[in-house]
Amino acid sequence: MATSKFSALAQSKCPKCRIGYVFEGPVYGFRKQKMNESCPHCGVKFEVEPGYFYAAMYVSYAFSVAEVVSLAVGTYMLSKSESPWVYLGVLIFTILLFAPFNFRYSRLVLLHYLTPKISYNPRYEEEQSKL
Repeated sequence: MATSKFSALAQSKCPKCRIGYVFEGPVYGFRKQKMNESCPHCGVKFEVEPGYFYAAMYVSYAFSVAEVVSLAVGTYMLSKSESPWVYLGVLIFTILLFAPFNFRYSRLVLLHYLTPKISYNPRYEEEQSKL
């Protein structure tokens, strides 16, 4: 059975074969996140061209805005505070808390949904299921 694009993204799998991992290790941990240069299974190079992942900053920015606005609205609903310091604290806390998540998933969204040069090839999963 083929892995869905969303499931492959959530599990940090390669956009071409959906078997190999794009990142080593968990999202949150004591070690720095390490992204593989190419897929350990199919060998596709993730950085399509030099500086390719600069575009992931725009995706990360969209994630950050959504997270900060959601938590600011939630903070207002719960506390009804008008102090700018409360919202500044929520903003800083949110950005720091979600930074590893945004780093990883902005690159994965870019690879899976916004990269026309890398497309899914079901042949890899078919070969894997025969083994």
